Amino acid sequence: MKLRTNGMWTIAMVAGLAAMMGLPALAQTQGQGRAVVTVVNKQDKNAPITVPQQDLKLRVDGRPAMIDHWAPATNQLQVVILIDSSAWGTLGTQMKDIREFVRSLPADVEVGIAYMQNGQAVFAGPLTKDKEAALRGLHLPSSVPGGSASPYFCLSDLAKHWPSHDMNARREVIMITNGVDNYEPRFDPEDPYVQAAIQDSVKAGLVVYSIYWHSAGVPPAMYLTTAGQSLLLMVSQATGGEAYWQGFSNPVSFSPYFNEMKQRFGEQYNLEFHVPMRGKAYMATMKLKVSTRGAKVTAPEQVWLAPQGAKEAQ
Repeated sequence: MKLRTNGMWTIAMVAGLAAMMGLPALAQTQGQGRAVVTVVNKQDKNAPITVPQQDLKLRVDGRPAMIDHWAPATNQLQVVILIDSSAWGTLGTQMKDIREFVRSLPADVEVGIAYMQNGQAVFAGPLTKDKEAALRGLHLPSSVPGGSASPYFCLSDLAKHWPSHDMNARREVIMITNGVDNYEPRFDPEDPYVQAAIQDSVKAGLVVYSIYWHSAGVPPAMYLTTAGQSLLLMVSQATGGEAYWQGFSNPVSFSPYFNEMKQRFGEQYNLEFHVPMRGKAYMATMKLKVSTRGAKVTAPEQVWLAPQGAKEAQ
């Protein structure tokens, strides 16, 4: 018998079946999780807003969770720009914006540039605070149709092989891609490769942003564009990031998106919590509500939940 381990169904049903079958009940323990949450001021985007912990209401898999830590994020910020190698060569028009964005990041921010190639995130240089060293690896994509295999393979690879072992750092990814899974071009919210990328990203603590850009060999048809944008939005919502696009066309400039990202990086909070759980670590749903007037919160919809003290905990 196969039982789901990450739904509201689990605790009562498993306990009941265990009793019926004469099996010992699973021991309950405290599960721990953490997330990066972005808080912006709805009235004045240029003015930070303070959200006290008492204004938070957190539920994990539908159950109330106890907040252990809530504070503005001051920990190391790491940013990886992940470029689809099959992107249209007209991406060259955005190279200036990419360079300016990287150079504008604070001196203590670590940045790296990687390319989606054959299902992997291939770094063109180190993850480093030296912005010029990072930019030396920036180049035009090869624009070979299907060169990335699938952007979601590449995101999973990046999550599993993040170029730093600092588990306390904030890990931000900026994907530049059309978001189309070449193995399942239509929009399918249950696409196994997209779901795997979401789980790998959540487990690794990534916050995923995306900028839509057409890819070579993929006609800019409305249904493909919509499918790719919808999948990118799913990934961003699951991880607490944002997905950016300009209708069905390539954006004229990346600068407005980069400016918003920089602002969001400076308005992040670290959230840590615990909640009763049973069994092994798994990906749980998370819903955070904030009662602070004027605050707009972007929180991950998924979070990695692990027994307290387990190595799997982020």
